[in-house]
Amino acid sequence: MTTSRVAVIGAGNWGTALANLTAGKGIPTTLWSFEPEVAELIEREHRNHNYLTEVELDPRLRATTSLETAVRGASVVVSASPSHVVRQVMGEAARYLEPDALVVSASKGIEVGTLQMMDGVLSEVLPLGNARRTAFLSGPSFALEVARRLPTAVTMASADPRIAEEARKVFLTDFFRVYTTTDVIGAEVGGALKNVIAIASGVVTGMGYGHNTLSALITRGLAEITRLAVALGAEPLTLAGLAGVGDLILTCTGGLSRNRSVGVALGEGRSLEEIVAGMTMVAEGIRTTRSAYELAVRHGVEMPIVSEIHALLFEGRPPREAVEALMVREPKPERG
Repeated sequence: MTTSRVAVIGAGNWGTALANLTAGKGIPTTLWSFEPEVAELIEREHRNHNYLTEVELDPRLRATTSLETAVRGASVVVSASPSHVVRQVMGEAARYLEPDALVVSASKGIEVGTLQMMDGVLSEVLPLGNARRTAFLSGPSFALEVARRLPTAVTMASADPRIAEEARKVFLTDFFRVYTTTDVIGAEVGGALKNVIAIASGVVTGMGYGHNTLSALITRGLAEITRLAVALGAEPLTLAGLAGVGDLILTCTGGLSRNRSVGVALGEGRSLEEIVAGMTMVAEGIRTTRSAYELAVRHGVEMPIVSEIHALLFEGRPPREAVEALMVREPKPERG
């Protein structure tokens, strides 16, 4: 299938970076923004002054506030809205989808209430034909570094390997390497839960703990993510790849990580309300913590780090008590 036009739904950091990438490949690309001022400035100045402010965007990139204008006639539609609004936004966009359009999800998270990953949400709101032509982009990728064309490797997941390959070709460049997998569950769980562990990594950093602590947290966090993913039907090796450990390392250690920044502020003693009030971008890990905790309970999966971050965010547990609770747990085999 020839990519005649790409529509990217969501003009935050990641949506803007992906739209800029495909526009830079010479693919006609339209970026949909909920915020009129964002669309106007992209059209007029080739910049997104709310997100990726320092990046000059490809002049061929178009922007609009009309979902119909963005989606109608597009052969590829990228869902890049925050996960908690994907159902609403893509449900409306579905009315304008071409019957054979490929849908690529670039959102990471678990829907509150339903506890569905984005594949479950999209399967309910998209027409059946489009739902069968979906792929899921995941892996270690800060939007700013992609916009700066720094070497990046990611995963494209689809139950149908032909769809994964089709989606791979849309984004593949000499600086953006795309691997494929059929393990959608593994890619989605890894992409969502790494944000929870990133909050935890920020907490221990903000409290002044060292590299020993952070290394242990990331490693045990990966074990928790893998346990839940396998319980949901994922292949464990997926979590040893880009969509698992790769994304986890980036988000837990990188200075551009919003979720890690939330954790740092918590570890330094600020309240969650104060932190959220000062943010202009969404930290997916806050909502995902609640959903991940509920999923773990539902499936009987032991996730002590997720449980302690849930207690810290929503039950008033002080950060030091959360860390101490993890350290005094009953000793057990590493793979137990």
